[in-house]
Amino acid sequence: MANTKSAIKNHRKTVTRTLHNKTRRSRLKTLAKKVRNLAQGDDKEALKAAAIELVSAMDRAAKTNLVHANKASRVKASCAKYIVG
Repeated sequence: MANTKSAIKNHRKTVTRTLHNKTRRSRLKTLAKKVRNLAQGDDKEALKAAAIELVSAMDRAAKTNLVHANKASRVKASCAKYIVG
């Protein structure tokens, strides 16, 4: 357990940031699932809109180091395959 004032404050900040990042990661997973489900259907316009939303969210997450830049690139490439193919 933290003993100094600064360590206690850092622990408090870590808990807050962890909760914040957990919700953002969960949103990314939800958007990815939405794209995968729409890819199996026939609604191309909804698929394109969902893919654009996922790509935008991944770019923001990569910019703030929530996810690795290579993972964001990989997800964006798979979204492009859904739209083109």
